[in-house]
Amino acid sequence: MIPIIDTHLHLIYPDRFSYPWISGSHPLKGRWTIEDYWTEAKPLGIEAALHMEVDVDQADIEAETRFVLGQDGITGAIAACRPENPGFPMQLEALAAIPGVRGLRRILHEVPDSLSQTPHFAENLRRLPAHGLTFDLCLRPDQLPIGQALAAKCPDVTFILDHCGAQDITVGTLSPWRENIAAMAQMPNVVAKVSGIMAYAGRGWTLDAIRPYVEHIIESFGWDRVVWGSDHPVVTLGGSLTDWVTATRQIVSGASTDEQTKLFHANAKRIYRL
Repeated sequence: MIPIIDTHLHLIYPDRFSYPWISGSHPLKGRWTIEDYWTEAKPLGIEAALHMEVDVDQADIEAETRFVLGQDGITGAIAACRPENPGFPMQLEALAAIPGVRGLRRILHEVPDSLSQTPHFAENLRRLPAHGLTFDLCLRPDQLPIGQALAAKCPDVTFILDHCGAQDITVGTLSPWRENIAAMAQMPNVVAKVSGIMAYAGRGWTLDAIRPYVEHIIESFGWDRVVWGSDHPVVTLGGSLTDWVTATRQIVSGASTDEQTKLFHANAKRIYRL
């Protein structure tokens, strides 16, 4: 069984941090701890994980980052950030100084498209390579051209496209996502993350329904520019962590051991400097 580095784990501790987007009867409301994650993850061959920021309240960003880096099996963290703010350079310096921070992310699929398209936003992202940091892109399918434009403005920044760029997918409808992914893959500084598909397909997903998304991502970006992520606990909206690991292994079972190794851990080590 080829070992896995999970590049997209969310931990949720509502007793410690504020998550404005989780309220009321939200299905992810509650505690999602590192102990519970490893209970299911380790038997699946997951050996280490990168923590992905959980869109905490802005005041909690640095505290969340420091906390998760102290948890068992966390090999690095992707911290939240606000490149649209005038104070971003100071925020970047503070986050980059925390040992274990490997990249940054600003959720873009729930903010106006214009937020990430200003000269100021791109200028701030161009500061990341000096600190050896990547930037995760979290976009809806209709925003893929916006992400491509941002990557073009920041050619020295390594972008990781979360969730195959396929949030809010309608299973069985590949266009224009397919064409936009092929265009995005032409950007040499963009990497794709095989994650999220099962959750966004909903509980009615089948292996045949999600297979075209994974296969098109790999075909477009190539085996050297893909990484794997669980998106736990968001993955539970479509099934279990076990379901997603099993599905992914089945979809790529025909690939060589070297190719699967790149997807499941080798590329993550190189791209995120683990």
